[in-house]
Amino acid sequence: MLLAATQDGSVYKLDLIDAIQRLGVGYHFEIEIEKSLKYIYETYRESYNKQNNDLRAIALRFRLFRQQGYYVSCDVFNKFKDSQGKFEDSLIGDVPGLLSLYEAAHFGVHGEEILEEALKFSTSHLGSMIHQASNSLSKQVSDALEMPIHKTLTRLGV
Repeated sequence: MLLAATQDGSVYKLDLIDAIQRLGVGYHFEIEIEKSLKYIYETYRESYNKQNNDLRAIALRFRLFRQQGYYVSCDVFNKFKDSQGKFEDSLIGDVPGLLSLYEAAHFGVHGEEILEEALKFSTSHLGSMIHQASNSLSKQVSDALEMPIHKTLTRLGV
């Protein structure tokens, strides 16, 4: 299986799981996806977030875990805030990172203020850059803003 052949914990494996699920064929790989996410969750839970400053990777990981029912603290996003408690301006140019943050923020629960802030921040900046991004990225952004991933039908969330 392709999931078994990829390096455990790698962003590539998370991207592969995400792609499989977005294509609507995740049900064919439920066991492999669950095993992979469980391994990543148990192995990289604490250390990965401390070492990694890649917003896209952290947000993707957060979303996939929450989607599968794993507990992940929303505090993983605190590292992307400045001394005044606002999301860093440097994130504005990171369209893939903002898109992942936007999708992850939809998996918040009541009282997780940082995810509410993340949703406002990412929505605002993604909306203003739809026409500035490349065509394929612009399409992804406009599709996500129109219908967030958690609201799409599995087979249509391509």
